[in-house]
Amino acid sequence: MSRFSRRGCPPLPTRRALLAFAAGGALSTSLSGCAVPTRLAAVPRGQASAATVLGVRNERFFPTEAAGQAGLQQEFVAAAERQLASRGLPTTVPLLDLDLLGISGGGENGAFGAGLLNGWTERGDRPTFFLVTGISTGALSAPFAFLGGNWDARLKSVYTDITLADVLVQRWYTAAIWNDGMADNTPLFRTISRYLDEMMLAEIASAYDGGRMLLIATSDLDAQMPVIWNIGAIAKSGHPKALDTVRRILLASSAIPGAFSPVLFDVTLDGQSFQELHVDGGAFAQVFLYPPSVSQFRRERLSRRLPVARARAWVIRNGRLDPEWASVDRRTIGITGRAITAMISASSYNDVLRIYAAAERDGVDYNLAYIGRDFTVEYDKPFDQAYMRPLFEYGRQHGLRGDAWVKRPPFRGS
Repeated sequence: MSRFSRRGCPPLPTRRALLAFAAGGALSTSLSGCAVPTRLAAVPRGQASAATVLGVRNERFFPTEAAGQAGLQQEFVAAAERQLASRGLPTTVPLLDLDLLGISGGGENGAFGAGLLNGWTERGDRPTFFLVTGISTGALSAPFAFLGGNWDARLKSVYTDITLADVLVQRWYTAAIWNDGMADNTPLFRTISRYLDEMMLAEIASAYDGGRMLLIATSDLDAQMPVIWNIGAIAKSGHPKALDTVRRILLASSAIPGAFSPVLFDVTLDGQSFQELHVDGGAFAQVFLYPPSVSQFRRERLSRRLPVARARAWVIRNGRLDPEWASVDRRTIGITGRAITAMISASSYNDVLRIYAAAERDGVDYNLAYIGRDFTVEYDKPFDQAYMRPLFEYGRQHGLRGDAWVKRPPFRGS
């Protein structure tokens, strides 16, 4: 993989090399006199789910805990009831067509999903999604996908106009010891803020009122748990810090641990102040749709042969599903980086399999889109428009033709 440099600084590795460098602890020199980033105390053990950022009751959920599962289930039911009410239907009506979209991580490969959504709109049969979820680069595109085709031009701009300078500022290699990431992602926060403004937040709040859900996942490093943020509820809260919080959630979901700076969230618990350290939601999953508890009601009705809503699952995998061959250098960074890439690739494949199995179990129509072998533009350097623009157009053409979707995950290597 190629590297590039900036005057006065060492060459910056690719995104994958940054991961390897951070994970491998490549620097072991005993430097002195360097300031280490500080923070407030972490939320005490076992109390993460009781802490709050804005004081909004349903602002987020911890899906690995029973209370978090129950909260998510209640939120889904409440959203369905709001949607029925917005259509003037009684809440006893069990039949609602539900389209559920999950957008995965994948860095620059998010251009594929952005192009697919644009082409799908042009084709004319893109549904209005009841639920949109996002992780990492999927978190950046999820708000646009949630709001619909009127936001396609801005979604396209995110993946075809930005450059590396809009995403990060490189740091010296000594950052592996003395800082919180190999790169500073402050530019990405500015980029997010440029697109996600008060108008967009108001549109998200309105969609939430109408019974639709936008969920973004991050990873709480202190608690070692995934967190699912209820973006619509935060937008609807009217809290003065709602906009900044949503921007920071998107930044956190995209913060590759070790490679980019994590995001600190100020929280309160029993009147005391603490800070949580959040990074990329991909630390736990590359894509998610709904937890098992949410589909319990549906499974019960199916088992009793009662009518249920028609539901369709749409999963955009911003990456390939077939193994990517590479000749690995016999060096620590190269070996570590390749191993991490393999783990992420396996996790991505397992996630689409998991969602497929859940859809089969719950009687949900499954649809998966991913980057195929027919896309042959080489990845050269991070956030390079020479790679992202052709990938956007590749996704757009598949969306326009309607041939992007398969009904089951392919076998690895097929």
